[in-house]
Amino acid sequence: MHRSTLLRRAAVTTTALGLALTTAPTAAQAHSAPYTNAPVRVTVTVQGPDGLLFKGKVTTRGHDVTTATGGTHKCDGTNGNAHPTKVPTPTAALDDAAKRNYFAWDGTWYASFDDFSVDTIKNVNGGGSAYWNIAVNGTPTPVGGCQFKLSHGDQVSFTWTTF
Repeated sequence: MHRSTLLRRAAVTTTALGLALTTAPTAAQAHSAPYTNAPVRVTVTVQGPDGLLFKGKVTTRGHDVTTATGGTHKCDGTNGNAHPTKVPTPTAALDDAAKRNYFAWDGTWYASFDDFSVDTIKNVNGGGSAYWNIAVNGTPTPVGGCQFKLSHGDQVSFTWTTF
């Protein structure tokens, strides 16, 4: 073979190998970490001490949440290392419901829990005698509202509960 043919083959092989190595990690990453923060449609219910304060469907995904008391923090399921990737959460769903339906809520941020405590919804505050219990499909969440993963069709409820 001619020297120019060998050089051309070497250049083509090197280019092909370089392209394969630079695109392989991207393709592998796309398959190993699926996109889990796809929007889900859930029903959010807020039950206060004197009755129903809100009930409606909302499309949500995990996102940063800002409250007057707690500031801005992530609320996307990665809180407390609960999930390896972002997911829709109950507190993010409450935040979306409040924004879309023009009502207020507030919560305190607890860095030690990496989560919010919902303190007030529609001007109803539990104070020292009650709290806002979070349940999904009728079962209280075993973790905070920024750590629990929601699925399409879930029933999310925030219920004013006395101690």
